[in-house]
Amino acid sequence: MAALIRNGRIVTAVDDYVADILVDDGRIATIGLHLDVGGDVEIHDAAGLLVLPGGVDVHTHLDMTTSTAHTIDTFGSGTRAAAFGGTTTLVDFCTPLPGQSPLSALEDWHRLRETACVDVGAHMVLLDANPGTLGEMHTLVRHEGVSSFKLFMAYPGVLMVDDGALFKAMRVAGANGAMTCVHAENGSVIQALVDEAVALGLKAPKYHALTRPAILEGEAVHRAICLAELAEAPLYIVHLSAAQSLAAVTEARDRGIAVHAETCPHYLFLSADEYERPGFEAAKYVMTPPLRDHSHQAHLWRGLKTDDLQVVSTDHCPFCFSEQPHGMRYSKQQGVESFARIPNGAPGVETRLPLVFDGAVVKHGMSLNRFVEITATAPAKLFGLFPKKGTIAVGTDGDLVLFDPVERWTIRAGEHHSRVDYSLFEGRELTGRVKKVLVRGQCVVDGTRWLGRDGMGQYLRRSESGQS
Repeated sequence: MAALIRNGRIVTAVDDYVADILVDDGRIATIGLHLDVGGDVEIHDAAGLLVLPGGVDVHTHLDMTTSTAHTIDTFGSGTRAAAFGGTTTLVDFCTPLPGQSPLSALEDWHRLRETACVDVGAHMVLLDANPGTLGEMHTLVRHEGVSSFKLFMAYPGVLMVDDGALFKAMRVAGANGAMTCVHAENGSVIQALVDEAVALGLKAPKYHALTRPAILEGEAVHRAICLAELAEAPLYIVHLSAAQSLAAVTEARDRGIAVHAETCPHYLFLSADEYERPGFEAAKYVMTPPLRDHSHQAHLWRGLKTDDLQVVSTDHCPFCFSEQPHGMRYSKQQGVESFARIPNGAPGVETRLPLVFDGAVVKHGMSLNRFVEITATAPAKLFGLFPKKGTIAVGTDGDLVLFDPVERWTIRAGEHHSRVDYSLFEGRELTGRVKKVLVRGQCVVDGTRWLGRDGMGQYLRRSESGQS
């Protein structure tokens, strides 16, 4: 059935106007004033509401297995939560098992993503840079639509690659029109600090942050930029949290280097004060990089204003705080005896849009256009999804969010649609709320009602990445 959105204030990264939108066969067919349509059209009155392009979150870890843990959200539950939060497109990280080839890992990922309720694409994590892995990168870009690769400078012995491997992968990615995403922390020095803390009996959750200082993120970001510059390949820094890291990105961009970066809502709104919570409660905030002190937040907000930070993603990596009902493998309770065993990651896919609206637009005076840019348009452009995703125009997918810019509400984990059992932002009051969400013209969220279904999401074969 076709859908008509009437009387909404349409906001894109460059436009702001009132009009009607007709979506037919999954795509926007017409935009105009007082559109006259037939009877077989579902009508949504958007008077008083913003009509935004569906959000694009390019950093999630759904149904992901690590050596010791497993994220709690399936593609079904995670994408349903995303939809309720106004996000209609995810690019999720496909992580091979040790010794598994990237193409084999992608086959497994496709089986998992069959329950997705919104459209999804894949980044590929590379655990090494051997001839077989490097050879498969071309196939992944040209034939599978996977045009971005992630490598880790942290977690030695598990995920970390050395600088030579990182450089080789960057060069192959760049030659194939792909972008390299990097988790930038100095993993070797961090491991030395972790070992030292554990040996001294310093095992509370707060030592997760104290053993991962901001300077070691800044150093790794600078090193990754140098390697990308030498490789002449575009670079994307994931979950940037520190002033030192942003300074390195800003300097490189000022020199014309193709460096891009994202931050996450938890770095914008939360601080290392959370690690002073009593008992094991602080484990909820154990993610990597850790939360920083308040001084870093002003730098991140400046970066978003000046476009040295282009994207706000979630790094939705949900592990339950409690053990039940899903078992210890899904729980942060694994680390109750030592911070070094707490699964690193936190939820956030359902609250990104309203959190950023409240913090950026309401409290920091960001324009609506820039808000749309950092939550939808820029990630779509950088990762080969634009203009199919990330904007509102004739011919684009009918992914639309009807958003009330004045409604006040309070975040409650008990009202969320993720399987995770807590929120980083429990009890936080926000202004601005998602009211309806359409995925390719089908209304999947209507207030608190879920109208979508598992499996309705499509796989997105992406074009070249790194083109801003």
